[in-house]
Amino acid sequence: MYLSTHSYTSPTSSSIFRACRVRFASTLSPPVNHSFSSVSRTFARSSPSRAFTPPSNVSCRSLSFSSALRSIRYSSSQRWSHGADWRSPVSLRAQIRSSSPVLERFERKIATMASEHPFNGILSGLPKPEGGEFGKFYSLPALNDPRIDKLPYSIKILLESAIRNCDNFQVTKEDVEKIIDWENSAPKQVEIPFKPARVLLQDFTGVPAVVDLASMREAITALGSDAAKINPLVPVDLVIDHSVQVDVARSENAVQANMDLEFKRNKERFAFLKWGSTAFQNMLVVPPGSGIVHQVNLEYLGRVVFNTKGILYPDSVVGTDSHTTMIDGLGVAGWGVGGIEAEAAMLGQPMSMVLPGVVGFKLTGKLRDGVTATDLVLTVTQMLRKHGVVGKFVEFYGEGMGQLSLADRATIANMSPEYGATMGFFPVDHVTLQYLKLTGRSDETVAMIEAYLRANRMFIDYNEPQEEKVYSSYLDLELSDVEPCISGPKRPHDRVPLKDMKDDWHSCLDNKIGFKGFAIPKEKQEKVVKFSFNGQPAELKHGSVVIAAITSCTNTSNPSVMLGAGLVAKKACELGLEVKPWVKTSLAPGSGVVTKYLLQSGLQKYLNQQGFNIVGYGCTTCIGNSGDLDESVASAIADNDLVAAAVLSGNRNFEGRVHPLTRANYLASPPLVMAYALAGTVDIDFEKEPIGTGKDGKSVYFRDIWPTSEEIAQVVQSSVLPEMFKSTYEAITKGNEFWNQLSVPSSSLYGWDSDSTYIHKPPYFDGMTMDPPGPRGVKDAYCLLLFGDSITTDHISPAGSIQKDSPAAKYLMDRGVDRKDFNSYGSRRGNDEVMARGTFANIRIVNKLLNGEVGPKTVHIPTGEKLYVYDAAMRYKSSGQDTIVLAGAEYGSGSSRDWAAKGPMLQGVKAVIAKSFERIHRSNLVGMGILPLCFKAGEDAETLGLTGHERYTIDLPEKTSDIKPGQDITVTTDNGKSFTCTLRFDTEVELTYFDHGGILQYVIRNLSKQ
Repeated sequence: MYLSTHSYTSPTSSSIFRACRVRFASTLSPPVNHSFSSVSRTFARSSPSRAFTPPSNVSCRSLSFSSALRSIRYSSSQRWSHGADWRSPVSLRAQIRSSSPVLERFERKIATMASEHPFNGILSGLPKPEGGEFGKFYSLPALNDPRIDKLPYSIKILLESAIRNCDNFQVTKEDVEKIIDWENSAPKQVEIPFKPARVLLQDFTGVPAVVDLASMREAITALGSDAAKINPLVPVDLVIDHSVQVDVARSENAVQANMDLEFKRNKERFAFLKWGSTAFQNMLVVPPGSGIVHQVNLEYLGRVVFNTKGILYPDSVVGTDSHTTMIDGLGVAGWGVGGIEAEAAMLGQPMSMVLPGVVGFKLTGKLRDGVTATDLVLTVTQMLRKHGVVGKFVEFYGEGMGQLSLADRATIANMSPEYGATMGFFPVDHVTLQYLKLTGRSDETVAMIEAYLRANRMFIDYNEPQEEKVYSSYLDLELSDVEPCISGPKRPHDRVPLKDMKDDWHSCLDNKIGFKGFAIPKEKQEKVVKFSFNGQPAELKHGSVVIAAITSCTNTSNPSVMLGAGLVAKKACELGLEVKPWVKTSLAPGSGVVTKYLLQSGLQKYLNQQGFNIVGYGCTTCIGNSGDLDESVASAIADNDLVAAAVLSGNRNFEGRVHPLTRANYLASPPLVMAYALAGTVDIDFEKEPIGTGKDGKSVYFRDIWPTSEEIAQVVQSSVLPEMFKSTYEAITKGNEFWNQLSVPSSSLYGWDSDSTYIHKPPYFDGMTMDPPGPRGVKDAYCLLLFGDSITTDHISPAGSIQKDSPAAKYLMDRGVDRKDFNSYGSRRGNDEVMARGTFANIRIVNKLLNGEVGPKTVHIPTGEKLYVYDAAMRYKSSGQDTIVLAGAEYGSGSSRDWAAKGPMLQGVKAVIAKSFERIHRSNLVGMGILPLCFKAGEDAETLGLTGHERYTIDLPEKTSDIKPGQDITVTTDNGKSFTCTLRFDTEVELTYFDHGGILQYVIRNLSKQ
């Protein structure tokens, strides 16, 4: 693993913290008197008896500790060196920090700041049991406000952050009061700032983030300012896990072979990231082959409590992957954000967010025998989708919590994006502390975490009477009601009880094309296609499983389901069952720890016998890196229009994501993946029909191979050991042969290669000046695309394979790239030319302008020609014509993919009008300067009679100060229609970003002025 080691520090480090938190609706206004020498802010209360007055001894604006302490220098080439404590990524940074006069002056300034902090009066010492103290912390109980005790634990984390970072400039006392008064202020959708303790990236989103940072350095230099101002001010952890593909499967050599191909394809990308780790401060890069980002975060990177220069505070993280929420299972507040929003957070900008409502989810009882955490999370997902939790936190509590392992909790937290919540939070309790010890955190670290959280009343001890928390709404689930299930065939929240699966499958074959339908005529449903596979007779039919993948952060971090899959494999082997050889099977653990306990248990050999050899340490099939199917299998499917199935232990199953040829994709627990692989079809009733015939000639049923909960618990107890975690994470810090051989320059500015098809300087900042462009309306725009509901970021900006006849393929072939070297869209996110061509390139996208035809094309309205979306967009753009997109509900759901906003912007899209937006995607659109508008309730393109052949005008006021968040905007068409939409700028800060043409432009101009 590598640490950012660039050898210079900006001479204006402290001034960067003046990056203005915008509380106004127009352009940057002159700052008010920042001395605050006469400021004494009081707090409005409905009840005077509940008021408190924080310390007001403020003579000047102070820097926030959590950000300021990051602005330090590092030596220029040193690798991560764990020294005495391998467990703490924070301590690693501290250990290799170089001393200098600049740093000494900076730390003296920090020491001075402690006495100037607005809440210095509640800064308390945390004593150690044996004497001395762990450090200082901002004590919430010291505020003596009874409202705080009733706050949800997740809101307390926001409160502590606001208090600690309060400087009466970026974060004000009024912000603190809003959070304390959460019960009354949250329903009013008030805006608050939030400064996460760190930022988490994976390589698909990390490469464009580092590309943007490199471009911003050049842009700020062009404006006459210092490139050193573009540096992360909070810790940034980047795990390379999204690039490995399942090219080789069912082989003892699969890991090595796939890693070799991964490095050959991605050498340029990896070298660029390695350059970034040395060019930018405070950036850790975990090399390829180490594990899945969220499992590494859970097992290693998650701090739970930071101790930075003697100041203790809760860990919190925002990540450029929507499943960052997995860390919520550890009691760390974390969620996904867009890449551009994360970049702003890296550079010291507070995130502007609406103070969320919190749904209290009470768990009681315990899971029945044979029911897995995956069954539970699919049930929870369905419940919460029905309840409606978009933009909210979900906080789990109740006596059932004690029945859930930390890994079970992480599984539930992981799928927050699928149920729509910002977070699925599990407060820290004794189960958390046990997991921290299991994963190798030191006893002293765990003692500090417990002591801090107890002192700040953020720890749940179920052995003590519980203070009743107030929630916005309530749900409850009796765990014994959960039954085995899977989800699909096209959406994560379409849960199907296992006992109903056969009937549901036949309904899907019958139903018209949709989320639960394939419209296969009755007479064709039983068609059997016979073919030859490697010289053996083989056959497929509708529902045949052709991909079975145990993968994904959702499940591979959970020993109970991983070892459960091994037990199913063992029982099947002993009974003489085998997975058909034409099923593409794979096992992609989330960290090396999984391999260690599968070997320790003796179960890996049975997995290998069934074809589930380890193929690599990364996301693989879950993100579409499933690799090619055998040609004979692919031809049998394509030539006969079969609805082939994939079964995976993942979290996303949108059509076209897993593999272009698997139209039915089901999410299941790892043991169920094994069971369906053995059955070879999803068209089976496991209760009544045999899975196969054993070596004794007798039928083998599901119940014969399914392990009991007691069996699983015994093997977990004997096989999952603390030493495994320690040795695994000691090893990944040393990198690997491929990574260590990469040679990168030491320059602070990146040397762009115009011939590169992986890394390309984007045009976002071309011609940029210090003057914001101001609001931009839309005039006589054509409709580029007309969509229905649930258009995902996979539809907008696919991550998977590049189709051979697509605009992106043509671009690559014109530059001498062979088809075998196309790689995936996700791997080429550092090249805007490829990604603009890949926007709206999903082969399963449904554009209503095509009148039923499926695919990545549209109608060029002026000529009536049917063109690839990119080609039509460029034709509009070259003619100087604006375009918009019309869509239905849940537009932009799925992965937090910033290219789903960058791509449309580069194609010339000026606005998206939808029934509703996914939270992160709407933010990304704003960040790229695209107008997000919502139809009024009960209205959409169809009810308004819009065909998409009209021209659209969206009038905006000329001054940003005349625009208000959430205001009504009139849209008119050239055929006389007029309708009202809601402008989805949700905060004043977002208006300011739009005024500047985007969030990154705002940051550059703001930092340039310092």
